[in-house]
Amino acid sequence: MNLRKHSNIIRNDIFLNHENNIAVQCPKGESYTYGELLDYNKILFKHLKERSLVFSLSKNTIGSICGYLTFITNGVVPLMLDAELDQGFLNNLILTYKPEYIWLPSQRIHEIPNGKIIASFFDYSLLKLGSGVKVDLHNDLALLLTTSGSTGSPKLVKISYENIYFNAKSISSYLLINQAERPITALPMYYSFGLSIINSHIINGATILLTNSSFMEKDFWSFIKSYKASSLSGIPYSFEILKKLRFFNMELPYLKTITQAGGKLNDELNREFAEYCNNTGKRFFVMYGQTEASPRMGYLPHDHSISKLGSMGIAIPGGEFSLIDEKGNLIDQSDTLGELVYKGKNVSMGYALCRTDLAKGDENNGVLVTGDMAKRDHDGYYYIVGRKKRFIKLFGNRVSLDETERLLKNIIPDCACIGEDDRMLIFITDESIKKKVENYLSSKTGINSNAFEVIYINKIPRTSSGKTVHFKLDI
Repeated sequence: MNLRKHSNIIRNDIFLNHENNIAVQCPKGESYTYGELLDYNKILFKHLKERSLVFSLSKNTIGSICGYLTFITNGVVPLMLDAELDQGFLNNLILTYKPEYIWLPSQRIHEIPNGKIIASFFDYSLLKLGSGVKVDLHNDLALLLTTSGSTGSPKLVKISYENIYFNAKSISSYLLINQAERPITALPMYYSFGLSIINSHIINGATILLTNSSFMEKDFWSFIKSYKASSLSGIPYSFEILKKLRFFNMELPYLKTITQAGGKLNDELNREFAEYCNNTGKRFFVMYGQTEASPRMGYLPHDHSISKLGSMGIAIPGGEFSLIDEKGNLIDQSDTLGELVYKGKNVSMGYALCRTDLAKGDENNGVLVTGDMAKRDHDGYYYIVGRKKRFIKLFGNRVSLDETERLLKNIIPDCACIGEDDRMLIFITDESIKKKVENYLSSKTGINSNAFEVIYINKIPRTSSGKTVHFKLDI
């Protein structure tokens, strides 16, 4: 499909088919219909050029979501970033990709000294940068997401219009999403899981309950009860918090669906939530995805949440899973460990490491070798066993251990990182700065310091060529 057909399909499904529906409900009572959002869309697009690159510093507010919808429905390509991204990381990304515009919270405009304010509404402003150099964007490119945004890595995932549309429709299909749904934004929209919740609901005319509040805040629960949220989503750490908050004792009669992704939920907690949902007439979906798949690839049907406990399920509608051995050969037999491969129209176009990569076409051709090791049972359900490469998830944030090591070298030259989901171990050879390292990582990444454990050792194990021997690091 050409660009105009792609963006028009998304635009029509979002706006023209649901013009009078309430699209966004805000905590203080303000609400906006799809027709009203389309009006703001037109106002903002007057200040933009089609096929331009914009950095969108995102949070769960009306200004942020208006910007996002304007960009993806008008051929403007956004890079979705955390609204609180470290200024140094932001500056580095600007130097690397040279965006023509930045859409950001108005209180941060002073950080962009060469930016000219050309539009402002709600709590956001559009800045035009003075480089004057047009970025060459491939015609299919719709959206950019970070692979490890919390560490400021310039490596981006390139997502097409077809990727967005297919994944949103597929998720809608297995979750049975319709215009009566009222999901609450418990996850940030710059995070691929959070963004997919928005995409799969707005394309069906549902009402997004838009909030920046967290589970730990009273305002969140007042909002969810006042506006009768029908679904709630979270990462593994979210469910740990929910249990501590005695979620199972809450009166939430309108909440019908709970979804989990962003890493593997431990079996005990998984069982507790599955049983709670079974006993209260709610649906509990464990899901599997990666940003590189826009992002959802697998889901466990809610009626198998206990019988297939620990499984991430089957491929989403229109997708296909397989396993390969170390030589790339297909594994046919069940209960055999292999690397998980996914095939589907939601597989991204590939990666960008620099500005010129944005002009490249689809390099994945619909196939993603996930880097996850898995097994398949005799019924065709898949179970993730571990990660092949050095990535972990900390409270739902996908983090590269190698990128973290490089980041730490700003303050300590001798360090090494290992870890598993929700726990990173940082080994250093200077005991006096243990707390400094922990605070530095937490401030730079925005990830809770509880995810990091700093350990003093006499010497980092290395090969004769100077490479760190990570497998020798353990406690």
